[in-house]
Amino acid sequence: MSAAKISVAKKAIDYIEKKLSIETVLGIGTGSTVNYFIKELDAYKNLFRGAVSSSEASSQLLREKNIEVFSLNDVNQIDFYIDGADEVSPNNFLIKGGGGAHTREKIVAAAAQEFICIVDKTKMVDKLGAFPLPVEVIPEARSSVARKIVALGGKPIYRENFITDQGNHIIDVEEIDISEPEALEILLNNIPGVVDNGIFAFNKPEVVLVSD
Repeated sequence: MSAAKISVAKKAIDYIEKKLSIETVLGIGTGSTVNYFIKELDAYKNLFRGAVSSSEASSQLLREKNIEVFSLNDVNQIDFYIDGADEVSPNNFLIKGGGGAHTREKIVAAAAQEFICIVDKTKMVDKLGAFPLPVEVIPEARSSVARKIVALGGKPIYRENFITDQGNHIIDVEEIDISEPEALEILLNNIPGVVDNGIFAFNKPEVVLVSD
């Protein structure tokens, strides 16, 4: 598995290398595949300005490579956002959030000029939904959100002993119909107490790179 993740990390470097400049700001996602990308990025850190990170874990790795980490509020634009996914559909719709960072990931993806998704081939699916759908919720609203998810046909499972970087909880939703990702993304986000869910339909990647 690590060989596949290294392979696709190198593909992403090849994709962006000639497009980097000293003004380039990268968006960096979260997860094991992205960690390999950060390691590969080390050799190219003098070719771009710095990065906006989607999680504290990725920020720490970037700083260890002496890559400057910016707040999204401090940059005018992000040129490329590089991140993995838990599932990728034929239409490039995604499920993300296995690591619980999908809210900030979606924010950074939305701010980027181009979203490049890097995955190993096991993440490619015909239809989203085998992977439980993460929903970030305000702690006080967890039970009420869970009841509304049940009413939508989903099976909510509280992710125990996990707090997001924003101080919230995660509900992982099984058995919910994601045949219309855009509609479900809106529907879930309109439940009071939901911060964001892991469907990336409106912020799907322009490019999906898959391991050999």
